[in-house]
Amino acid sequence: MELKNDRLLADFFRRDTVLVARELIGKTLTRVFDDGTMRRYVITETEAYCGQSDLACHTSKGRTKRTQVMFEAGGLVYVYLIYGQYWLLNFVTEQEGSGSAVLIRGLKGHDGPGKLGRELKLNKSFYGENLESSTRIWLENANPVNQISEHPRVGIHYAGEPWISKLWLYKAD
Repeated sequence: MELKNDRLLADFFRRDTVLVARELIGKTLTRVFDDGTMRRYVITETEAYCGQSDLACHTSKGRTKRTQVMFEAGGLVYVYLIYGQYWLLNFVTEQEGSGSAVLIRGLKGHDGPGKLGRELKLNKSFYGENLESSTRIWLENANPVNQISEHPRVGIHYAGEPWISKLWLYKAD
């Protein structure tokens, strides 16, 4: 995969979602805030959502205004609001039409997708942001993490088996 100034380019994301979710552990998320402050965070927890056949994935219900970006080619941001107050951060994966993405569940010092959305000051304007060209959010390469544990995804009881037992949640140990 090609790197430019250590920024992860679209080809990193245009691969198998489970592989991308695992390989995002330890990568650096860079955020430039409105006041010009730049902060770097280490990704510590991710979850894979693997397209329309994955009943836990938002795209399992088809293409909607909310999920449209998930059907684009990998390398874009997918954000959505839960409980009317938390913007959750996802990165679109695979090729156009896949409907797949990786949820970022944790950053070093910021556990939980809602909390990290607040830390990053996410809002609807990030929907569809291109990670390769964005001037306010992107990912950078880092040394691989050797100790990664696999777990069932959180809060997807509605999806039923085999989806609730898939070990598609990754954590740095």
